Amino acid sequence: MTDTLVEKSQGLHVSDEFDALMERLDAILPVIRTHAARNEENGRLADEVVQAMHESGVFRIGIPKELGGYEFSPRQVIRTLEKVSYADGSTGWALMALQMISGTTAAYLGQEAAEDLFPNGEYALIAGQGTRLGTARRVEGGYRITGQWSFASGMHQATHIHTAALDAEAGKAYVFTFPKEQATLVDNWDVMGLKATGSIDYSTDDLFVPDTHVYDVATMHPLNGGAIYRMGLANMSGICHTGWALGLGRRLLDEMKALAAKKTGTPGASVDTQQFHAEYAQAEAKLRAARAWAMEVWASNEATLDRGELLDTEQETLTRLMLNNTTWSVHEVCMTVYKWAATAALRSGDLQRIFRDMHAGTQHVTSGPVVLQKCGKQLAGLAPHAEWVFIDLVDKEPADPQEQQA
Repeated sequence: MTDTLVEKSQGLHVSDEFDALMERLDAILPVIRTHAARNEENGRLADEVVQAMHESGVFRIGIPKELGGYEFSPRQVIRTLEKVSYADGSTGWALMALQMISGTTAAYLGQEAAEDLFPNGEYALIAGQGTRLGTARRVEGGYRITGQWSFASGMHQATHIHTAALDAEAGKAYVFTFPKEQATLVDNWDVMGLKATGSIDYSTDDLFVPDTHVYDVATMHPLNGGAIYRMGLANMSGICHTGWALGLGRRLLDEMKALAAKKTGTPGASVDTQQFHAEYAQAEAKLRAARAWAMEVWASNEATLDRGELLDTEQETLTRLMLNNTTWSVHEVCMTVYKWAATAALRSGDLQRIFRDMHAGTQHVTSGPVVLQKCGKQLAGLAPHAEWVFIDLVDKEPADPQEQQA
């Protein structure tokens, strides 16, 4: 651990804004729920929803405190995203992307960029893609980047873009931040679920980005903010997707509970069978177990960060495995609800939309089969010298030849 890192290791920041924000969110949740269908129809969040979110301060949860944000701890972020995603999956997804990208940009860029993007307590909203690399060419004072990227969730609400590109000459990938109007936007988000996230494509052609707005994609060394940002982009993303999935899982079970109350006592009601009772109980247990393990993993991670340490490889592995378990546990809950909701889930409405949103969310790379396979390899002891680099498990040769022989 470097001296610089030690100096910034002053414990994990747990925000005293949390309870007040939860109350403000409770006040705007009806606005979010009321506009969910309209959001989906229009392919973006309604202006009324975005304005309410700005006024609540929820976009600040990922931004370092020193730059005017709330700098929530991981479990505070999870609970925030859980609450908003319960009201509407697309709103929760857009929020998780915007707050995380804005917050990590604030953390990993230096003073000049902070003054540009986060002046006097104000904040840019930043969307973009970090998993598909464009090309970067080093020039005087910065880089010129070219590429086409997909899945820019929250782009309609964003003021700026962050995107990843590879400098082939240096053999390193970087994240570049620039005003949204400098990119070409492609309005092509024609999908089954999460329609209102507006996760469109965008491209650049030989765009200049100054060094002040560039950072290493795998960095875990924040220039602003505290311990939470020492996890890097991949683990920060894991926090967000966990909260999103848990919010949808609880909403699904609550919708099924309300539907059962309407159907019970009617002729031939399937909800009055012992099989439904048992399967609903199993779904409840699955969701609660997934949430309990998620909070256990993040409690352990928070304790490590609070000591001024980085997560070790096994902690990072368990964090990724926990996200996979959370996502697919909620997917199983979703399928149980779909089965017992019967034709109610076929019609346009909340249940159908949540069903489609959940199936869209399972396709994110962080919950995919390749990450799961790598988690198993590490936990089975078959990758003793591997380390996580962004979303890849990379074998590292031991420095000591005798260790390698052992």
